[in-house]
Amino acid sequence: MSEQQPEPSDDRFDEFDEIVAEETDRDPDLAVIEAGSRTLRAQAGPPQSDPVPALPTDPELAKALHEVEQELATRWGETKLEPSVRRIAALMDVLGEPQRSYPSIHVTGTNGKTSTSRMIEALLNAFELRTGRYTSPHVQLVTERISLDGGPISVERFVETYRDIKPYVEMVDASEEFRLSFFEVLTGMAYAAFADAPVDAAVVEVGMGGTWDATNVIDASVAVVTPISLDHTDRLGGTTGEIAEEKGGIIKQGATVIMAQQPVDAAQVLLKKAVEVDATVAREGMEFGVVSREVAVGGQQLTLRGLGGEYEDVFLPLYGAHMAHNAAVALAAVEAFFGIGAEHARPLDIDTVRKAFASVTSPGRMEVVRRSPTVVLDAAHNPAGAIATAEAVTESFGFSRLIGVVGTSEGKDVRGVLEAFEPIFAEVVITANATHRALDADELAAIAVEVFGAERVQVEPRLDDALEAAITLAEEEAEYGGAGVLVTGSVMTVGEARLLLKRG
Repeated sequence: MSEQQPEPSDDRFDEFDEIVAEETDRDPDLAVIEAGSRTLRAQAGPPQSDPVPALPTDPELAKALHEVEQELATRWGETKLEPSVRRIAALMDVLGEPQRSYPSIHVTGTNGKTSTSRMIEALLNAFELRTGRYTSPHVQLVTERISLDGGPISVERFVETYRDIKPYVEMVDASEEFRLSFFEVLTGMAYAAFADAPVDAAVVEVGMGGTWDATNVIDASVAVVTPISLDHTDRLGGTTGEIAEEKGGIIKQGATVIMAQQPVDAAQVLLKKAVEVDATVAREGMEFGVVSREVAVGGQQLTLRGLGGEYEDVFLPLYGAHMAHNAAVALAAVEAFFGIGAEHARPLDIDTVRKAFASVTSPGRMEVVRRSPTVVLDAAHNPAGAIATAEAVTESFGFSRLIGVVGTSEGKDVRGVLEAFEPIFAEVVITANATHRALDADELAAIAVEVFGAERVQVEPRLDDALEAAITLAEEEAEYGGAGVLVTGSVMTVGEARLLLKRG
């Protein structure tokens, strides 16, 4: 780590001179809504298993879950925030501080938090630790946000946990100016469920920011910061340095900070924060990183440099350079959690590491959900994420013709997203998801025409129609046997498309 950095002559770092120096950007988190049931034409070659659970078939259980969701829906949504941890701290107090009954790894950043958290969880599971993982948003069911031992909490347990803490939630509601929000209640449920399990370690992803995020009532021994870029600027700040001020709030006294490659101003802010709280810093590209990577069938083959040494022949069943960097960050975080790099420098067992990474899934992130033609989902919703996605698609798929399906949310840099995809899309179908936050399809189309030209833009306001249109465009000429479709632009759009395509 930075406090024990080897001399330049150390042969362990001979290959490190050329490790990526620029910022890398991660895929955003994934959300889904229940929307429409129109049948799409039959798909071929879907994934053999789905890491996302289906709705419960038991009508009583489905009803109980729906009642909990309805109660949660009466609270502030995730886009309405009051920047403090006052209410969640009060809830933790009346619950007996469950979040302090297990060690934790806290993950913040702009993009890639969920993918990185999933990799950390897989590694800890492989080393036979019982884990809890809290991530957001969810793909199909709200239960996915709370994971135990690598899988979503059962619907039964989710409902029971809510009912167990509900009296305490109402107690806090009555004593505070504002009721606990949707996200705060779910955070309380996660921490309570982890303590009840009990887990050996928790992997906790922030919802937004860091300092005042509801998750920030833990004192994590390892703080992970994935690359910071511009997003949620109205709440977090207009520069990456300002955003880093907020995200750096998860760095606690004496912790180890695993810092992905960052813009210079963000790195300076994070390093300053680490000094202030006597935290140790390990930096991607310095103390750990990606030594080499090759595209492989179904993913990529990696050599990673960890805090304790080199890990060769690691297969990662996910696409894109950004996912390789996620893997390096996750590996370093787990090494730090086990004391590697501080107390000793031996590597983790290589076979266990390989097994863990080979098992990783990340729904909605460069995810293939259909064949003939291939349909890829990726929830890039800011320019940095879109650039990473465009590069990953170009590298990993030999598409002779790529059709885009794009639906974005209001308040985003949609021009920047469209410009990132313009070089790789032959045509683009503009659409909108079914949420109230969706940008109007005609408004988005007007910007798309400026970027792509009118002849390359088609508008289909309904997402199911847009998917049909894109698949038709990809299939319409025999010479385009290698055509594909990429659905992107918003976490809600990708989640809704996933649901429609997997049902179809």
